[in-house]
Formats: sequence, structure tokens, C-alpha cells
Amino acid sequence: MDNRINEIRNIVRALRVSMREAEAIMHEQINRDEDCTFVAEEIMKMRVVMSGLVQERTRLGDSEPILVHSLFVPRRPPAAPRTGLAKRHLVPHGVEQQRGHARP
Repeated sequence: MDNRINEIRNIVRALRVSMREAEAIMHEQINRDEDCTFVAEEIMKMRVVMSGLVQERTRLGDSEPILVHSLFVPRRPPAAPRTGLAKRHLVPHGVEQQRGHARP
């Protein structure tokens, strides 16, 4: 049973990649104002196959998400907090007083 689950998971991964590639081709055809009927039909067939595989996988008791690493765009790591920065003045203190715009 585990072998069948692993086989289904591998097929689902491959189908996802193929579907993404087909969708990209279809969008290119749409942008060029070309007929994309064939590619759209192929994507629909892939979805039917995917649906059947997901149902079988669920019947076998597998509920873990199937991740395809090539489909995810890595996020930038969060910026480090900026603590300890001194407040800077753009104009030196003596120049402000000379112009008559002294800060209180």
C-alpha cells in the first residue's frame, strides 16, 4: 500500500509540473491571440487524471500535502530589526541657529 501511495505522490508531482508548463504555453498563445483549444483540453485531461489519483490516495489513507519545490518561489528572509540607530539631523546644530530656524 505504501508503494502505491508513493507512486501516486510521484505521479501527482509530475502532473503538477506538466500542468504548470501547459498553462504557461496556453497563456503565451492567448497573448499572441492564437488558438489554445488543444492545450486547454490537455490541461482538462490532466485535471481529470489528477482528481482520480487524489481520490485513490485519500482512500488509501494518505492526507499529507504533496509539495513540489520547483513551483514555489523562495521568500526573502525577513529584514533584521533596526535597533540602536541614533537619530540623525541633516543640518548640523550650529547652522540651524545661524539661519534663525533653531529647534526648540
